[in-house]
Amino acid sequence: MKILLFLVFILTSYLNASNIRLIDENYAKQMEGIAYQKECPVSLDDLRIVNVKYLGFDDKEHFGDIVVHKDISLEVSQIFEELLAINYPIRKIFPIEKYNGDDFESIEDDNTSAFNCRKAEGSNKYSKHSYGKAIDINPLENPYVYKDGTTSHKDSIKYLTRVENNDSIENKAVLTSSSKAVQIFKKYGWKWGGDWKNIKDYQHFNK
Repeated sequence: MKILLFLVFILTSYLNASNIRLIDENYAKQMEGIAYQKECPVSLDDLRIVNVKYLGFDDKEHFGDIVVHKDISLEVSQIFEELLAINYPIRKIFPIEKYNGDDFESIEDDNTSAFNCRKAEGSNKYSKHSYGKAIDINPLENPYVYKDGTTSHKDSIKYLTRVENNDSIENKAVLTSSSKAVQIFKKYGWKWGGDWKNIKDYQHFNK
């Protein structure tokens, strides 16, 4: 009986989470042919839009939409609540459609995003982003670093040396293994690209 009541509580909490929305017909039209194609490994019914509150680089609170798999939508909402609680700054949050599905452009704009049906870097396999189970946060301050120690984004070069301190809002956004933000994701069972061996993807978290 207790287990049943607990499950009812979880389901009710999920359904009442006003910041979690279905992909409706209008939004689907914005995604199709850009962030979403028919051959994608998940359907639009599998995805949810999570409207999250975050602390911007202007030290003000903002709201942004992040598209993720339905199975982790409530969890993502909770993670961003915790990021806000520790005052972790995020420059901006827009779905990838704003950038016509172009991951490079999104990174150049230092945009935090999640779902994008695309192949993984240097692979023919679908990225975790294609399943709605990966999030890239502050990608300029937390770059993808190749085996040779370089990055594709010139504004990220100064962040190849990983130093987290409070002398600027940008440096507060730098993620290291000791960052509270990294520990929040790991608490929920997410993996961090900063722990990868041959390459590093400091912006990347996946479930």
